[in-house]
Amino acid sequence: MHSPWFQLAVAVLAAWRVAHLVAHEDGPWGVVVALRARAGAGDVGRLMDCPYCLSMWAAAPLSAWMADAFSTGVVLWLAISGGACLLEYTVMALRPSP
Repeated sequence: MHSPWFQLAVAVLAAWRVAHLVAHEDGPWGVVVALRARAGAGDVGRLMDCPYCLSMWAAAPLSAWMADAFSTGVVLWLAISGGACLLEYTVMALRPSP
């Protein structure tokens, strides 16, 4: 069994990966960019453009999977999303300006 810290690190990376993919990448065969275009400018479209918002949704099932109690799940949900947000901010800050 892996340590809880390892599981948390993997969950943060997974949440960031999903949020970054949906918000910034085309995805395999352009599927994600097509979904973003189809979502348009409505609520779902705005959600798909925000990696910070998406990290909340990506973190939810991961925290439910890891938690053994509701209160632990809420804290894990925020921690996983927060870690994904920190990664997103760091990646975007390190990206060279166009």
